[in-house]
Amino acid sequence: MEIENNRQKPNILITGTPGVGKSTLGKLLSEHIDGLQYVDVGLLINQKKLYKEWNQEFNVPEFDQDMVCDELENAMQTGGMIIDFHTSSFFPERWFDLVVLLRTNNTVLYDRLKARGYEDKKITENIECEILDVSKDEVESSYKQNIIMELNNEEVPQLEQNILQIIEYLKQWKQMQLQKQQQQQIQ
Repeated sequence: MEIENNRQKPNILITGTPGVGKSTLGKLLSEHIDGLQYVDVGLLINQKKLYKEWNQEFNVPEFDQDMVCDELENAMQTGGMIIDFHTSSFFPERWFDLVVLLRTNNTVLYDRLKARGYEDKKITENIECEILDVSKDEVESSYKQNIIMELNNEEVPQLEQNILQIIEYLKQWKQMQLQKQQQQQIQ
């Protein structure tokens, strides 16, 4: 684990296909770890109107990447952010200390998306994205391997284990930050 910033609190990206449990994990992490703020980028886009067009076919905004990044920039520099979004390649790599890629099997994913009331076409597209590793490929081509944590998230015991794994990673991150600060003071 390599630390390249002087933030006192880490920034975490939680990404994956819609329905894998990003929001649930992000909210629980913000409750378990003091000082971390959860942001659902999809909600932020809608609330702040960070889009220029609306996709009629899928009934979603076509967000403006620059507008989203401009909105988040100051908070990301400060640190302590948990960012939840289904796509990740447009975020600056320097923003994140940990990238969590959530996965789930297609049966569970189908049931979750159906329960949300998604149209069949939207369900099919999201399941195809999961099968074809779209989120995984995006993460692996956008971020350093040593900050990527790929986790399955199908049942409550896995969710609990995922939280523990992330907390352990963040403890190591904090220790590395302290060591880096001590080395800077010596120089």
